[in-house]
Amino acid sequence: MAKTLFQRIIDREIPAKIEHEDEHCIVIHDIQPQAPVHLLIIPKKLLARVGEATVADETALGHLLVVAGLVAKKLGLANGFRLVINQGSDAGESVPHLHVHLLARRQMSWPPG
Repeated sequence: MAKTLFQRIIDREIPAKIEHEDEHCIVIHDIQPQAPVHLLIIPKKLLARVGEATVADETALGHLLVVAGLVAKKLGLANGFRLVINQGSDAGESVPHLHVHLLARRQMSWPPG
């Protein structure tokens, strides 16, 4: 199976603006931002989508949310931010590698989409 775009970024085959990295995930700036701050929080372990997660993925998924909070604090996003996970093409999923979008510094509407 071919590597996903995100695996290629993690392996440094494709450049990206990295905001944070640790042993479990990488946080990069989205190349097509939908907000003044638009980051992607990506686990290094490939998990195609959240709907395929198992109990074994619980710690990794929790880590993504903790990192989102840490990065938001580092960037001074005290007024708020939104986290989004797309599941499937109807939701806008474009890369089959789970990732969390962190969007901030603009007013978000409800319902989204």
